[in-house]
Amino acid sequence: MLVYGDIERDETVGAKQAAVTGLLSEALSMPPGIERHGAFVTAFISASELVQGIIDAEFHEHGFDAWTKDHEAGMECLSVLARAVGESWRSGFRQLSPLPQTFFEKLNGFDPSRAVRIKHAEGYAFYALYPESYLEAARASGLGSNTQVIGIRSIGAGLSALVAAELGAPAPVTLRPVGHPFGREVRVDPELTKSLVADGRKTFAVVDEGPGLSGSSFGAVVDWLEEAGVPRDRIHFFPSHGGALGPQASDRHRARWSSAARHLVTMDDLLLRGAPTHRIESWLESILGLLDAPLEEISGGVWRSRRYGDESSWPPANIQQERRKFLARTNGTAWLVKFAGLGETGAQKLRMAEKLHEAGFSPEPAGYRHGFLVERWHDKLESLDRAQISPGSLVEQVGAYLGFRARHFPAGEHEGASLDALRRMAIYNAGQALGEAKSAALEQSLAAANALASRVHRICTDNRLHDWEWLVSGSKLVKTDALDHSAAHDLVGHQDVSWDVAGAIVELDLSEEEASRLCQIVQQESGTPVDQALLAFMLPCYLAFQLGAHLMAAGALGEGPETTRLRQAASRYGGLLCDRLNQSGAPEPLQEQEEASAS
Repeated sequence: MLVYGDIERDETVGAKQAAVTGLLSEALSMPPGIERHGAFVTAFISASELVQGIIDAEFHEHGFDAWTKDHEAGMECLSVLARAVGESWRSGFRQLSPLPQTFFEKLNGFDPSRAVRIKHAEGYAFYALYPESYLEAARASGLGSNTQVIGIRSIGAGLSALVAAELGAPAPVTLRPVGHPFGREVRVDPELTKSLVADGRKTFAVVDEGPGLSGSSFGAVVDWLEEAGVPRDRIHFFPSHGGALGPQASDRHRARWSSAARHLVTMDDLLLRGAPTHRIESWLESILGLLDAPLEEISGGVWRSRRYGDESSWPPANIQQERRKFLARTNGTAWLVKFAGLGETGAQKLRMAEKLHEAGFSPEPAGYRHGFLVERWHDKLESLDRAQISPGSLVEQVGAYLGFRARHFPAGEHEGASLDALRRMAIYNAGQALGEAKSAALEQSLAAANALASRVHRICTDNRLHDWEWLVSGSKLVKTDALDHSAAHDLVGHQDVSWDVAGAIVELDLSEEEASRLCQIVQQESGTPVDQALLAFMLPCYLAFQLGAHLMAAGALGEGPETTRLRQAASRYGGLLCDRLNQSGAPEPLQEQEEASAS
């Protein structure tokens, strides 16, 4: 299924240099503490994006990775920042030395007019991958300064600098694996290869997030090292999890991975069981005060046990993709502590949460600390799938909410899938799940994307309008989970408000009359009409995306009640899509043929 997508954006080097400088200036002016540390890590992540973009641009120009002047300068910049992150972390956020002038000279020495493509690091944004865990993994590894660290771009550029800094090793080299997601390869300047392996006493550390479904990025780098004569016992891995390679891994890579030296520290070890100043609870005290009890884990769909008395009434959940979340209680009040993303993403979400709450739409935010956003948890309110509200009030409030988002949260022109990409996704998913006849019918009925593209006005859409995501407080709706889903690890991203209107129609089971009224209210609140041609386009695309997402989530699990819930939801979306294609009767059996995300 076509579900996942990478988030990339084009920037100039000059704009990114200015952003990094501004973030560093802000962080260095703050008083000691977790907020300053988090701000400095934000600057480090932004600098890592800049360096990744510069080195990738060179890679695409040359067709291979080489140890160029910019590659060396970029990784030296990251090494300086990595040492500062380590100093702040080890000191319990008390120490942060000024940066040397040579750092700023190198940072600003890159051509500011150059355009680079920045790739969003999924681990930092979605999966609670903390850069500090690589510091701790390096410290515990037993490796020394005679280690050649190799980072796998994108996120591995910054992570490798952290490992090298903690080991006292030279600035790392970074490589970009290319090719099929399940069969990556690296292309390296022969002179660089020769220089790296010349010292037969060296140990090699390969650093990245993952591994994913195939582990082929890690595998490609180590294949290259072994072909260059490096013995396997001198190669160490620094991954983000301790699991085996995924189902698409080759037998050769799987065998090597199972016996390789691997070094990692999990988020739980780092932030739940680590030093007192490093624990999430201590970060929350400056926001909430002393906690009544330890944090309560509600990730992986466990949150449903707090909303529903009977497991048979639980809604489906993609438990492997859910963000880490906890409940904190202070003075009898419950708070949701949810991973919102490291770097600039988290601060942006806090601002959005504050604006939505001030307008009366969403729970009260209490603050943000180094990746985690704290919001009020309403444990006494029922969700919309279990509570009653008049249809007229439902439409009025949902329309006001969508109109508010459309007016106040604009997005960039390219910050989401194009209509053509949505169209291709819908046709493909329909064919995989419902058969080629349905796919052909959808292709014939969907408007040409290029005829509609100029009518798209992108906003930070909600992308999550299911009835269990709304709470009912008397006659008032409260929208939960309103911050994450248009910047998630999928291909949809920010869309025209018509995407959310389509989602509301489907998820809240609105009649044609109610849908028409919803469009009127969105127009009143936003000042812009809901484009009916776009809405007609978005509705089947929305259904096809949800169909694919639920089937793919089910396919990642073994048999059990969660899989059953996901399949039932997929059948509903498939049936609704068939209905829209003017096919009567029950939908044909869903065919599970899944296309996985990158390695």
